[in-house]
Amino acid sequence: MHFADRLADALDRTGAPACVGLDPVLEKIPQESLDATAGDGGDDIEALGDFCIGVLHAVRDAGITVVKPQSACFERHGSAGMAQLERVITEAHRLSLLIVLDAKRGDIGVSAEHYAAWAFDNLDVHAITVSPYLGPDTIEPFMREGRGVFALVRTSNPESDAVQSPRLVDGRSVAEMIADTVQELGRHRRGGRGMSDIGAVVGATKATEAAALRERMPDQFFLVPGFGAQGGTVEDVRGMTRPGRSGRSAGDLGVLVNASRSVIYAKPQAGEKWTFAVRAAAEKLIADLRDLT
Repeated sequence: MHFADRLADALDRTGAPACVGLDPVLEKIPQESLDATAGDGGDDIEALGDFCIGVLHAVRDAGITVVKPQSACFERHGSAGMAQLERVITEAHRLSLLIVLDAKRGDIGVSAEHYAAWAFDNLDVHAITVSPYLGPDTIEPFMREGRGVFALVRTSNPESDAVQSPRLVDGRSVAEMIADTVQELGRHRRGGRGMSDIGAVVGATKATEAAALRERMPDQFFLVPGFGAQGGTVEDVRGMTRPGRSGRSAGDLGVLVNASRSVIYAKPQAGEKWTFAVRAAAEKLIADLRDLT
């Protein structure tokens, strides 16, 4: 199935363009979760996987259909960490969740082919984030039938201004130039619902540039980080949605809004199981984003 169609259908089932990021950090994992892993004879690295699997079940029960594992959080722990990433992805498949791997790979064509094989053949994720700054041939190896790509266009970190905001001689910003590249690569890769399987990462904290970027990329899904803990709001996201008739479904908005820390590290009430707090935070994310439809 065409990736963008599959993503749109998944968001329709949620009723909101919501995605939960899996960014596990040992120092932030609830003690209750760490104790459960230790009680089963597991070590700290296994605790990463156990925590993420607990999150997967909690957010799936809340209605989330898309998750975004952060590869770096697992890679830093070497082969043991990568084994946990594979374990988490396997469980996400078992729960019928759509998986966007946040890996931000970007290299020349030959190396990019290896990265694409790692993500799609070994890990079997549905989509991956990539950096396009070495040129279009860094994206092309990831352009596989049934898989998705989200290219970094305008990222949420403040330091990105130094690279993405400068103006070219033709008047476009660097981000706008990348947006035009993404649109051109994805122009002939639209699915039945009109969206391309080549999408763009556009941070919620860069909402003032959203309208110009949407005009350049009318048929791209925007993967939107920076929502929640980083300060992005529903109104920031509203300007990123595709223009069109009112009453659109969640999948037709053209945005996939990610929240990580505000959901996975939600603080439980006294005596409440940590997974209940995660589920409640995911439910709130969905409720907030339903205001976009």
